[in-house]
Amino acid sequence: MFFRKLPGVSASGMGLRLSQKFIFLLFLSGLVTLCFGALFFLPDSARIKRFFLPRAESQTPAVEPDTTAKQDSKKSDKSHDHFKEIIPAKAVTSAKIKAISQKSSPTSEKKDAEKVTVKKQDNQNESKRPTPVKPRFAVNKPVEQEMERRTVSSKKGKHGSPFDYEKFRQCLQKPILGVENGQPSDPQTRERREKVKEMMKFSWDNYKTYAWGKNELQPLTRNGHVGNMFGGLRGASIVDSLDTLYIMGMLEEFEEAKSWVEKELDMNSNGEASLFEVNIRYVGGLLSAYYLTGEEVFKKKAIELGEKLLPVFNTPTGIPRGVINLGSGTSWSWGWASAGSSILAEFGTLHLEFVHLTEVTGNPTYSEKVMNIRNVLNKIEKPHGLYPNFLSPVTGNWVQHHVSIGGLGDSFYEYLIKSYLMSDKRDEQAKKMYYDALEAIETNLVQKSPGGLTYIAEWRGGVLDHKMGHLACFSGGMIGIGADDGEPEQRKHHMDLAAEITHTCHESYARTATKLGPEAFRFDSGVEATATRMSDRYYILRPEVVESYMYMWRLTHDPKYREWGWEAIQALEKYCRVDKGFTGIRDVYTTSPSPDNMQQSFFLAETLKYLYLLFSDDDLLPLDDWVFNTEAHPLPVIRTECMQWGEAGKIQQQQ
Repeated sequence: MFFRKLPGVSASGMGLRLSQKFIFLLFLSGLVTLCFGALFFLPDSARIKRFFLPRAESQTPAVEPDTTAKQDSKKSDKSHDHFKEIIPAKAVTSAKIKAISQKSSPTSEKKDAEKVTVKKQDNQNESKRPTPVKPRFAVNKPVEQEMERRTVSSKKGKHGSPFDYEKFRQCLQKPILGVENGQPSDPQTRERREKVKEMMKFSWDNYKTYAWGKNELQPLTRNGHVGNMFGGLRGASIVDSLDTLYIMGMLEEFEEAKSWVEKELDMNSNGEASLFEVNIRYVGGLLSAYYLTGEEVFKKKAIELGEKLLPVFNTPTGIPRGVINLGSGTSWSWGWASAGSSILAEFGTLHLEFVHLTEVTGNPTYSEKVMNIRNVLNKIEKPHGLYPNFLSPVTGNWVQHHVSIGGLGDSFYEYLIKSYLMSDKRDEQAKKMYYDALEAIETNLVQKSPGGLTYIAEWRGGVLDHKMGHLACFSGGMIGIGADDGEPEQRKHHMDLAAEITHTCHESYARTATKLGPEAFRFDSGVEATATRMSDRYYILRPEVVESYMYMWRLTHDPKYREWGWEAIQALEKYCRVDKGFTGIRDVYTTSPSPDNMQQSFFLAETLKYLYLLFSDDDLLPLDDWVFNTEAHPLPVIRTECMQWGEAGKIQQQQ
């Protein structure tokens, strides 16, 4: 022991002479005084104090909100409202540190008090500050540094990446609305375009009169319909119509819609929502309205809703389920989905919107979630190269071998080629997946009828079902827009295939009494492009056929596509227009069809928009700059070299 080595200390005890005890105690007290005195005379350094003070109180927090945002970058379950409370929380922590510190100066305390005052004033004035259509950053002058910080901060995403809207507009190759708003020079074409605009105004005015704030108009009963598809969200027709109103120049109506979104669109709902429908209609519609106009309210609402959708990815595989409670964040699969599976067309139709959520927020979580979906799909063995419609979000395995380019599968393929185009043709993974899938579809599903009609059948465990749905008629346009980027020797073939499928879909219209197409049509039992079941004979104002007309017109300028579009307009006017709006019909094969009393929101978002673009010049929303999501909401091509958004290192690697 140590004490055994001290002089005057016996081996059996601690006996000391009195003088020795006094000298020892004096030495010990001096040593203690020296040690503790040195602590208080050391410099006021956090690096030294962290050894003596509690860790939670010794770490000095960052002052700028962007730093906290970066620290929070992996906490995707944080809400937007919670993020706004981070700065006051930091101020509380800072106050604790100052109470411990012995060297806080009156000057520094005064400066900190001034900063808190500025932040309070900034929060109070933020809601009163009008949002410009084209936001600008403040100039970089010392006297305006605080204003600059506040201006830039208002445009920064949760993770600190600013989105420069003006720079985005400069990166577009052509004006959004064209040289003259897409006005065609041909008088007949101009007259037909005006007719489409009149149909939009008629639909909108009746919705406003009888169903304002509800999701859709019921024109026969003159009331609004809410339904349970949107989880308690309201105003689906308003959000779906924003970009249509804007590109048609219906600016008074657009301002009414914008005001409703700003004041009435409440995201604090607590019902079950379709992930697919909320994403393509609300998130897509709000993002599109923001990119077209620069109005910050649309971006803010899109981000708020996007954050509410993130918990749906919390599955063992990261494959989202189809239904989510927007209030609690819990999710589940549709009751009708086989063995609790997720649907290909639902989890595969998120990429465009979520990539753009990352662009406007700087938060990589959104794009990471959808990229993980691709990674899961790439690891799974695909029967004959085909993607079945049902996938387990738990095991990551296919549940059934049912393949369809129509319902349950359709927009998954659409989003592959559009992701490639939207990436400014950089997304090589999407490109490969699309062309591999298209090759498998051609090999296994594309058929030719005895009458010479090309169609895409469905596949059920290796057995073909010679049926094609109205929803599958989008594929003519899809194959057309992807034709130029495939193998050079396949380009003409792909354009021919696109034209043949679009022709078949037109035939499904031409062979009915109303000249409107059925929900599904068959090629068996001696019939072609005709519905054989009563349950397939209805038409609910769907857009897919006129969507392909629009794309094929843009790609070929063959006048037949405009003629076919005019036929559809005349049929809509004759059989679907009623006193107070437009409605679907229950049987397209009779000249006296009964209406279904529903003006679908996608009629305003898609059908009328595609018809308007069909009769407009190509510079109105040019395809070089814009990609349409599956609800026809235009989203811009992302040009990273021009925008220089995101992390600089990543951009340099891409270059």
